[in-house]
Amino acid sequence: MIHVQALPGTPNHKMSLEDISALAVEEAKQYEIAQVDAIIIENMHDVPYMKGQVGPEITAGMTVVAKAIREAVCLPLGVQILAGANREAMAVAKAANLDFIRAEGFVFGHVADEGYIDSCARELMRYRKMIDADKVKVFTDIKKKHSSHAITSDVDIVETAHAAEFFLSDGVIVTGSSTGKSVDIRELDALKDSVDKPILIGSGITVDNISEYWKYADAFIVGSHFKKNGFWMNSISNERLLVFMHQVERLRSKK
Repeated sequence: MIHVQALPGTPNHKMSLEDISALAVEEAKQYEIAQVDAIIIENMHDVPYMKGQVGPEITAGMTVVAKAIREAVCLPLGVQILAGANREAMAVAKAANLDFIRAEGFVFGHVADEGYIDSCARELMRYRKMIDADKVKVFTDIKKKHSSHAITSDVDIVETAHAAEFFLSDGVIVTGSSTGKSVDIRELDALKDSVDKPILIGSGITVDNISEYWKYADAFIVGSHFKKNGFWMNSISNERLLVFMHQVERLRSKK
């Protein structure tokens, strides 16, 4: 995960778009050298987040950053735009020739920091078809972090995953309760033999616990753990990154 610096129009914006892109490219190259499998960019610094959509300045800014990274590295590349701005993410992916997006609120409504988030599958998948972006995969959060799911407490995570599959998700993302929090193993146990789509773990993975989660997931989204002191706002720690990837190679060699 590359946490893109605050974009124009957001409260914490300080850097020029050129400098924002250059920093994101630098991080992308660090990840490519370390041999991660893919990169996703996210407008994490744009707090407080908009709900369900963002202004054209954010879509344009993320497109500029994505294009710069696309030209600099050869890894698969994706995008997420907070919070739940999934159509805008799909537009960026189409314009910058990206491979996937991460979508919040795909099925079932929930209450997030930003307020009530409604499901978006019907609009998003039709929009993907309308702009001829079928090759862009849609990986979807289920029972996502930083949210209350009380209104769907009678719908368990397996049922939620099945709904996402039925609505054409290309893979489901499972998270802990917040950024950096690990996933409940019991939920992964329930999903492992019930879901035909790829399972991605979207929070809380570290060099110390990846072996515990290895058998449950097809992919891991890692951001905070690669940063200095494990804090998402810091720059990448090459030492933490390389130690983590060494552990990944060790786990792969056991297969």
